[in-house]
Amino acid sequence: MPIRRLPPETVNRIAAGEVVERPASAIKELVENALDAGSRSIEVQADGGGLTRILVADDGCGLSAGELALAIERHATSKLAPDDAGDYDLLHIHTLGFRGEALPSIGSVARLSIASRAKGAADAHAILVEGGQVGAVAPSGFPGPHGARVEVRDLFYATPARLKFMKSERSEALAIAEEIKRQAMAHEAVSFALDLDGRRTLRLPAESKGPDGRLARLSSIMGREFSDNALEIDHEREGVRLTGFAGLPTFNRGNSAHQYLFVNGRPVRDRLLQGALRGAYADFLARDRHPLVALYLDLDPSLVDVNVHPAKAEVRFRDPALVRGLIVGGLRHALAGAGHRAATTVASDTLANLRPGWSPQPSYPPPRPSAQGFSAWQAGGWTAAVAAAAQSLPGLTEVSARAEPTLDWTPVQSQPSHGLEEAPPAPGVVFDPVDFPLGAARAQVHETYIVAQTRDGVVIVDQHAAHERLVYEQMKVQMEGGGVTRQALLLPEVVELDPAEAERVIARAPELEAMGLVVESFGPGAVLVRETPALLGETDVAGLVRDIADDLSENGQALALKERLAEVCGTMACHGSVRAGRRLTAPEMNALLRQMEATPHSGQCNHGRPTYVELKLADIERLFGRR
Repeated sequence: MPIRRLPPETVNRIAAGEVVERPASAIKELVENALDAGSRSIEVQADGGGLTRILVADDGCGLSAGELALAIERHATSKLAPDDAGDYDLLHIHTLGFRGEALPSIGSVARLSIASRAKGAADAHAILVEGGQVGAVAPSGFPGPHGARVEVRDLFYATPARLKFMKSERSEALAIAEEIKRQAMAHEAVSFALDLDGRRTLRLPAESKGPDGRLARLSSIMGREFSDNALEIDHEREGVRLTGFAGLPTFNRGNSAHQYLFVNGRPVRDRLLQGALRGAYADFLARDRHPLVALYLDLDPSLVDVNVHPAKAEVRFRDPALVRGLIVGGLRHALAGAGHRAATTVASDTLANLRPGWSPQPSYPPPRPSAQGFSAWQAGGWTAAVAAAAQSLPGLTEVSARAEPTLDWTPVQSQPSHGLEEAPPAPGVVFDPVDFPLGAARAQVHETYIVAQTRDGVVIVDQHAAHERLVYEQMKVQMEGGGVTRQALLLPEVVELDPAEAERVIARAPELEAMGLVVESFGPGAVLVRETPALLGETDVAGLVRDIADDLSENGQALALKERLAEVCGTMACHGSVRAGRRLTAPEMNALLRQMEATPHSGQCNHGRPTYVELKLADIERLFGRR
């Protein structure tokens, strides 16, 4: 079979398949060009899901007439410059683009027109490319003092087969909106506008640089509630800095769509982030719930390879363990600093569930209520017998029950206290318990929920879930202090694995030993297990080791063993905690509240559900129509 040299047009269309996968990827390349040009305002328009028309207009430095002709040549770029020896350094990439493939790739499969005015130039020029055929540079009108307007029509018309693999216009439009949001989250100081089929879809004004501006931009994209429930992260290790915001565990979603990672201002998708989030939130969320996070990594360009794929959506770190450890450590530090704090959405969701649902519209004119009141009218009328019975009900004239602290602060020991002993106040100190963050216990409802009063609201605590978290945190501290107790297997078990998997497991043998699992090499492709964590009791050793091998391959950490230990600790904490249906004394209830305030992560149970709900007095008044 003879070897043939393909014509340039065919080469360009083959290459375009990697760079321009769908309309959203074409917009990504054009927006990144605008950002590299120093734009402060970017406007994007898309019709027909981006297949009919795309327009990206910016106010960047612009292109001169000579640069326009070069811009549509393959591997022609202004973002790489030779050093004194004439070499081009691909290890220190400081721009979003650098390959010089975007414009020629788009021009080879669509009708591409570029109009631009360079900064300081009096005239503007334009160039047209249709299916790879390049037109001449000609004078053109341009609305702004400088910048560029790139218009793409009939995307993939030169490669009709690609059109068959496009999704619906709506799906493509959603992908475009998601791409613009990612770029906007990475560059908060740049304003973005998006119109889809002539409809205003997104308007994001420029924000100030820094954490405040970044949080404002994230809130405008991820929802206003994110700013109220986000924890700021700022950590640095060995020249790698991690900043951003992470949501509280009780502020979670059913999928991972709201998890973003940016590396040196570049939106990327990396499996490393998924594993790091899973490890950091392992103690707080169930497997089917996902946190909301936006993390920004800044590091020396030589420590990350962005030239992995033409689309530049994936990166490769020189030291992935360092990056993963920084992410996990930063998230855990932020979560620990949150203390007993729970998401503000817990209260709003509770109030929404309390509000009455929809009811049919009444007939017109509606019947007049009786003189005895609206409640009697809704119930179907008012009778003298009912009124007499209501007046004779016992307890109506009594004051409501209160659970005030006793004077000597001595808890009743008629039942096991489970460690709920309230500390006596300091002599001579006068302090109203309602000033505590979780207030003072006033009552216990259904022997399951503690009702506490704060200075400006009411707190309802699930006593079993709250105490379960307290016991679990105590067990974690004990395990970290004394290590995990191990039990030796009567007959060591040999587990056969893929040779590469066995190497990964043996390489982490010290880490596994610290968690109670003692393994050693048993030839190529096999691992010998001598001891297992005593907490696990009788367990499937081979299945556990295989799960660990899968975790090491996917996430770089033995999460399976940690999660099994956490599950056992959670079960033990559940059985050792105050059960629902247990009647607590007033000092015990107050002691539980004080322990929650002093214990990190006590705002949610081990599965990410809230342990308490706080209702502000203003919210309660609105519920009853008093505001």
